[in-house]
Amino acid sequence: MIHYNPKDWFTFIFHIHKGDTFRKLWPLMISMAIFSAFVAFLELNIFKLSKSDYVSNIGMMHSLLGFVISMLLVFRTNTSYDRWWEGRRLLGSLTNVSRNFAMKIKALKLPNDEVRFFEYGIPKYAFALKEHLREKKYFGKNSFLIEVEESKHIPNQIASSMISRLYDLTRQGLITQEQLIVLTSDVNQFTDICGGCERIKNTPIPFSYSVFIKKFIFVYVLTIPIGWVFSLGYYLVLIVPFILYVLASLELIAEEIEDPFGYDPNDLPVDKISNNIEKHIEEILS
Repeated sequence: MIHYNPKDWFTFIFHIHKGDTFRKLWPLMISMAIFSAFVAFLELNIFKLSKSDYVSNIGMMHSLLGFVISMLLVFRTNTSYDRWWEGRRLLGSLTNVSRNFAMKIKALKLPNDEVRFFEYGIPKYAFALKEHLREKKYFGKNSFLIEVEESKHIPNQIASSMISRLYDLTRQGLITQEQLIVLTSDVNQFTDICGGCERIKNTPIPFSYSVFIKKFIFVYVLTIPIGWVFSLGYYLVLIVPFILYVLASLELIAEEIEDPFGYDPNDLPVDKISNNIEKHIEEILS
């Protein structure tokens, strides 16, 4: 995730950072500029068309459809941002649940070996969930404390190991039934958070909707030079790529943030959150 000062306008305007959509769109923008120049040359110099020709009325289509494409892009961006924000809330809940669970373990005054088990298990769940959402496997250091099988759901195995440990402590008389209920409630929240993150990860925007918007933008921009050449002339070479940049950038931003757990510049700081959980749990239980 990119950290920035939202008040630093000068840097935003004149600096192209690694997450800027311009880096991805500039080849297409250059192609569209060449296409616009070619269309303008044909209509003005070869076919010698004028405003009286019917082709000039194509611009009416853009006026009528401009509102439609604006509404589609707003809905697309808002839907993706809702997914991004829900992911951030879930990761925030993971941080809070991890801290609360560690504080309760600390208050129980358990034997040192038991405390070390949870000091390892709680952050291991965060790291395992992070890698699981990125379709990778995480086994962790000191993996002998909680053994997992690669072929199975690793976050579930870690949560199951912690619950099993709590039941063992109950049978040993180290925690009461009432304390067990409270502690298992915290571990259950781990799996609830995992389920919420998996729902975001595994439910993308419907394919037909995403494809339709891309085709709509492409046709919309591709037909702009045909009708606007009589009003703008060769200024189309500058204006059409800019319109493409604005519309396509909204779609690219929506694509990037709809799955917020990856490595894109605008994705959530999942690595930092996991490292903070490990740091805080160590501080609480040490």
